[in-house]
Amino acid sequence: MRKPVVIGVTGGSGSGKTSVTKAIYESLKEHSILVLEQDYYYKDQSNLPFEERLKTNYDHPLAFDNGLLIEHIEKLLRYETIQKPVYDYSIHTRSDKVIPVEPQDVIILEGILVLEDERLRDLMDIKLYVDTDADLRIIRRLTRDIRDRGRTFDSVIEQYLNVVRPMHNQFIEPTKRYADIIIPEGGHNHVAIDLMVTKIQTILEQKSFL
Repeated sequence: MRKPVVIGVTGGSGSGKTSVTKAIYESLKEHSILVLEQDYYYKDQSNLPFEERLKTNYDHPLAFDNGLLIEHIEKLLRYETIQKPVYDYSIHTRSDKVIPVEPQDVIILEGILVLEDERLRDLMDIKLYVDTDADLRIIRRLTRDIRDRGRTFDSVIEQYLNVVRPMHNQFIEPTKRYADIIIPEGGHNHVAIDLMVTKIQTILEQKSFL
């Protein structure tokens, strides 16, 4: 019985994991492929007062509803359609909207903590860790948050020092040991991405998807 190929892509905030994901997707888009982002699966917090939701640490493993994410991946592995949740950051909880996602032959699971949960790792055929120096990651995060999210320089630095950096050191960096492949410098590492695409194509051929 054929089964979709699941690829986990992780790395710290600003590491370039999204660029790697996009590069792999673009190289394989003529085939049946989808991207499932972990940050759609933050826990529903509608039962909490708004003041409590404001304290949410989005870089901590407990912020994610991995139970639902695993359920959805298992459905996609059975070629069943899922209803992907949508998280509303303005109210710090899940919105009433969902996004229908059709099953495909390749599933890329992307997020900062996709390798932290053993149950998720067990569903993956290939595990990637995008490894980028901390100075580049903070520069990228500064640029993104100020330009795209209207943040101030001071607020980005404060969040990085108080939340992002300690969470990265405690939870994200240690997951590197679970990776099958470590990609330095993210989307700029074209050689590593080309090798990854070739490997995925080989697996697809073995499963008679091509």
